[in-house]
Amino acid sequence: MSASPAASQNDGQASGQPAKLGNEQVKFRFCGDCSNMLAPKEDRINNKLMYCCRMCQYSEEADSACIFRNNIYNVIGETAGVTQDVGSDPTLPRSNKRCPKCHEVEAVFFQSQQRSAETGMKLFYVCCSCGHIFQ
Repeated sequence: MSASPAASQNDGQASGQPAKLGNEQVKFRFCGDCSNMLAPKEDRINNKLMYCCRMCQYSEEADSACIFRNNIYNVIGETAGVTQDVGSDPTLPRSNKRCPKCHEVEAVFFQSQQRSAETGMKLFYVCCSCGHIFQ
């Protein structure tokens, strides 16, 4: 998010192209008179969204109906929650797989933490000496 008074212009419309709704960014808007942040307000008479200053009478019409955007990313790493000290866990199975980092031959292994249809069964190894995670 940009926090400058110039940010009240929509990037897509400034270049002559309409803004894309899917990738639209919500920007802070500032008063042209007193530089305070503008708040969204509904103009019920004209049925329009306006940005109004709470300190003076400045207002401007919104170029987009979007005032807030909450992006939720639901990507979980395959090794989420794995720490280097997992090698000392006695309940995990052990293997004689060689670590590519320190060349030790003892490692614990576990299945991928990512659960989706397109993800096959992946085994991850954690070196018991250096804690390096590898496949």
